[in-house]
Amino acid sequence: MRRSRFFLFGFIVILILCLLIFWAPKKDKASTPISRMAPIDEAYERILNSSVHSVEGDKLIEGALRGMTETIGDPYSKYMTKDEAKSHRESLSDERVGIGLEIVQNKGRFIVVTPMKESPAEKAGVKPYDEIVRVDGERLEGKSLSQLLSAIKGKKGTSVTLTVFRETDNRHMELNMIRSSLQIHTVTSERIEQDESSIGYVSISLFGEKTAEEWEKQTRTLVKQGIDGLLIDVRGNPGGYLHSVEQVIGTMLKNGQIYAYMQDPKGVLEPLSVKVTEEDDYLKVMNKIPIVLLQNEGSASASEVLSGALKSNQRALISGSKSFGKGTVQETWELTNGGEVKLSSHKWLTPKQQWIHGTGIQADFEVEASELYEMEPLPISGSYQVGDFHEDIMYGQKVLKALGYSISREDGYFDEDTAKAVLAFKKEKKLKSEATMDNLFNRELRETILTYKKSKKHDNQLQMSLGYLFHSLQK
Repeated sequence: MRRSRFFLFGFIVILILCLLIFWAPKKDKASTPISRMAPIDEAYERILNSSVHSVEGDKLIEGALRGMTETIGDPYSKYMTKDEAKSHRESLSDERVGIGLEIVQNKGRFIVVTPMKESPAEKAGVKPYDEIVRVDGERLEGKSLSQLLSAIKGKKGTSVTLTVFRETDNRHMELNMIRSSLQIHTVTSERIEQDESSIGYVSISLFGEKTAEEWEKQTRTLVKQGIDGLLIDVRGNPGGYLHSVEQVIGTMLKNGQIYAYMQDPKGVLEPLSVKVTEEDDYLKVMNKIPIVLLQNEGSASASEVLSGALKSNQRALISGSKSFGKGTVQETWELTNGGEVKLSSHKWLTPKQQWIHGTGIQADFEVEASELYEMEPLPISGSYQVGDFHEDIMYGQKVLKALGYSISREDGYFDEDTAKAVLAFKKEKKLKSEATMDNLFNRELRETILTYKKSKKHDNQLQMSLGYLFHSLQK
């Protein structure tokens, strides 16, 4: 009897345990905390378990990281995924793998601006204004420019096939190419002679990994050839690495001269000075020849550090127009998910302790650029006549006016004056005399702009800067 009671008691205990286990609250699939902040963990778990829209946890974390950096309100602070961080590093590298194409997106179309010289794309026959319509057989409708670039990227030695539409031939072409290493040069130079004087002209497009090495190589060659002055062109230079511009500045300022100040979040200022271990004949020349630095509104960040250093130390005259105005320095930190956080961690100030953020550096010698020289040859298409209204017509009107034709309006409405200007342009170019902006007109307009921009004599800012420098040498 006692034994049966014992078994009955045991059965009841087991039954209760089973019921407790069955009715116990089930744990959510995201019960492991992802942070030490309860609201973040709660929102993360709630979205994963209750949202009707499926989303991966990793994507939620990336979204939170992106949201945190966006909350700062600083356009230069951001979260980058692993792939985005890799692309950013490649943009500042002196070598990258690819096919060598510059592409723009215009009205949903992907248009080739230009292939790099000796690149796989150029060797395969890709030409400016080709429209890319497929990559490896996949159509590009609805794709973004970043998606196209991702599709084109790949490992060195692998192949990619582009299907392009060539408007001039009115046909599609399939072009196959092998991805290879591309050498990216950020510094170019030449020697310009006039009235028994020589000026070294050096253009810096970006302050990348090897920019300082390229700069010294190019300027040493110019010094050996013999130059009396130096013109540095940083128009359109968006900046880059601080250590690169520091080395460039070090060839033009004397040892110990301050070229900038760094200010941390607490307001503490740290002077940055030139450090030269040994002054050779090259540096002696670079320290005494007159210098003009040419900038514009596209000159930003590291290029402004350069202009600020030279201007404040009275080492160069600044020509062109006011610079962009970016007075912060960014640092990047790697995260455990492979991404990176890029933050504005310091302000930089000129040697006169001026913060140029949002204001830029004013040119000492202001020179306006030629309107036509500043225009880009856009890949417009279509056919327009009197009575039509379109942004392509507006672009055509602006170019015709810059070329000197009589245009009464530039708002995109095709009026009689526009028709007369189109006819006059076509007559000059020996085209079929119809008052329409057709494909022949558009192509000839592009070629006219390209031809104009290829000639340095049409570059007002460059010519005025050279003229000033040559004139100062004759004094």
